[in-house]
Amino acid sequence: MTGPSAVDAYLRHLTVERGLARNTVASYRRDLAIYADWLTQEGIAGPAAVGEQDLSRFIRFLGADRVPPLATSSVARVISTVRGLHRFLVDEGFIEADVSRELRPPKLPMRLPKAISVEDVEALLAAAGGEEVVELRDAALLEVLYATGARVSEAIGLNVDDLVDGDVVRLFGKGGKQRIVPLGSYARAALDAYLVRARPVLSVRGTATPALFLGMRGRRMSRQTAWEVIRDAAERAGLTMSVSPHTLRHSFATHLLEGGADVRVVQELLGHSSVATTQIYTLVTADTLREMYTTAHPRAR
Repeated sequence: MTGPSAVDAYLRHLTVERGLARNTVASYRRDLAIYADWLTQEGIAGPAAVGEQDLSRFIRFLGADRVPPLATSSVARVISTVRGLHRFLVDEGFIEADVSRELRPPKLPMRLPKAISVEDVEALLAAAGGEEVVELRDAALLEVLYATGARVSEAIGLNVDDLVDGDVVRLFGKGGKQRIVPLGSYARAALDAYLVRARPVLSVRGTATPALFLGMRGRRMSRQTAWEVIRDAAERAGLTMSVSPHTLRHSFATHLLEGGADVRVVQELLGHSSVATTQIYTLVTADTLREMYTTAHPRAR
């Protein structure tokens, strides 16, 4: 089996058998295209002809020889994808041995999430406010992002029917997993204002759609527009640090933990499959506590 045909078979498996989301499959496709191109360049007929030494060379290629070289996190992701491909080919009987079994991705440096203070969040949200149609929409979007910790894809994927009884929202995360997250009073008020005074104006500009957040042409808001909304609000608020939709997700988690929320509750709200993923936020709050201790305790220094 050639590299391209093996990739095609694996992608069909991910789409049909595992039912992965379109964006997830697209990410797998990009990673496997790098692998298939490398096999071709090296004159390797396909995965069946790959040996452990070949995979070691592939790792070096990704991190050093490729132009441009990939970041450590991207190398780890590609390796994980390649291992998944080889496991699939063995399971399906296309190849006999899984030479990727002992392959280990490079160790990732610990990166603490970037959160902004409560005061900066309030300034950001206030900067998005106003009485114009677009301002009502932007304020509702940012309030929902901060109130729920939603990923930007989850927020723009919301339909009107995903608002349940006005005070909770149904989010669909990675792999289509569903979770219910409460809405605070500020987000509820912003959504009410948007739904009554802004969304009807936007919806008549396009064809009927169940989407909650609409663009200027009446269609579902795009990821790019959502990024522009938060970037523009950050500029108007005078925030000097880089702010993205994910910044609000990080701030949501950090502020909950600082307020005394249990890490497992935050895990459920964020839609993390493992509490270990959520626990990185506890390092942020620990840093805050350490700083306060050092400043306040008479024998800390």
